[in-house]
Amino acid sequence: LNTMQPQILLADDHSMIRKGIKILCEHNLGYKGVEEVTNCNELMRSLARTKFTHLILDINLSDGNSLEILPNIRNLYPELKIIILSMQPAEIYTRAMRRLGISQYIAKSAPEEETILLLRQFLNGDHSARRKKDAGLANPFDGFTTRELQVLHYLLKGMGSVAIGKALNIKWNTVSTMKKSIYSKTNTENILQLKELASLFGVN
Repeated sequence: LNTMQPQILLADDHSMIRKGIKILCEHNLGYKGVEEVTNCNELMRSLARTKFTHLILDINLSDGNSLEILPNIRNLYPELKIIILSMQPAEIYTRAMRRLGISQYIAKSAPEEETILLLRQFLNGDHSARRKKDAGLANPFDGFTTRELQVLHYLLKGMGSVAIGKALNIKWNTVSTMKKSIYSKTNTENILQLKELASLFGVN
């Protein structure tokens, strides 16, 4: 039995996902009082208000990509344990997550038994949670920098360089440079080809 109950924050913008993870944490694993937020702003407010020990975090939230605020979260709350919960393939974010000291990942498509196992490992302090292995085709998105992943996210939403620059608070010509790098790394020539490739590898 745990002598100290972890303080768990769950950040995901899909109500059914939140409900399912909360049930697993509270009813299957016995961890009570899981708090929920749906976007980056709520996430930062909750972290400032309560001393959470564990954060279960989706990559894409309703008001942005959590990769944009993760460095800030890491600086402000270095002791906070974080696990990524996402539909995105784990391999794409491996480098970015490793840089931020995050080694644990749960795929939303994982079977319930695997999700329970990974949550138990995470909440019990076991950092050896199993990771998905590379399989089949080499993933062209593996090895993207954090900033390239952020730009990619907005590109796939159909946003132009100026809009992406405003969203990420960077110059539009920096975005243009990132776009060239993204097209080069994926061997694509336009947004249509990039979207098709992203769809093939389950990236959005």
